[in-house]
Amino acid sequence: MLGVLDLDLDVGRLGVVGRNGSGKSTLTRLLAGLVCPTSGTVRLNGIDPAADRRAALAEVGILFQNPDHQLIFPTVLEEIAFGLGQQSLSRAEAEAEARRMLEKFGRVHWAGASVATLSHGQKHLVCLISVVAMAPRLLVLDEPFAGLDIPTKMQLSRHLRRFEGNVLHVSHDPADLGDCDRVLWLDEGRICMVGPAEQVLPEYIAAMNDLGRNHDLADLPG
Repeated sequence: MLGVLDLDLDVGRLGVVGRNGSGKSTLTRLLAGLVCPTSGTVRLNGIDPAADRRAALAEVGILFQNPDHQLIFPTVLEEIAFGLGQQSLSRAEAEAEARRMLEKFGRVHWAGASVATLSHGQKHLVCLISVVAMAPRLLVLDEPFAGLDIPTKMQLSRHLRRFEGNVLHVSHDPADLGDCDRVLWLDEGRICMVGPAEQVLPEYIAAMNDLGRNHDLADLPG
């Protein structure tokens, strides 16, 4: 459950860090309009992303932790063209723009490839291309590096750094958020600390190390 959050996304990249269950994924889904708040309201650049789905497509795109939860079409070209079609492009226009995006990312040869044959990292990249093609003002990353090996993580990071809009990057690993302008530390749905990455991340790491030294996994909640 989340408390009241008032986020200023004028910064280019906002990191969100916290333990499992702190509300990070709930925040991403609220911003993307995938769930409605149980109380209060969500406004992103003046719109309610859950109520106005068409407007939300231009405002926010989300990259999930598991690409298999995001990919729904058999080929790469169809996957990228689908979102563009939701933005009122004709089928021919959507496919042409999808091919242009593949060329931009140096993956023209992927157009007819079966999504099922791609590696985990390649699927992540297809999801990223699909989202970026729709030109959202905000890109939400929900643990995008989970399950990736180091080379694949580095390659995906390079593509993410080229995104020209605002980025909200959620991770439980502070090492993923070092290039963020500001970092929000969530704990049990509430803001614990917010500020420059170089201030928040050391505090978070120290707190987690202290918790690790004193916490016993055998303890049950009261």
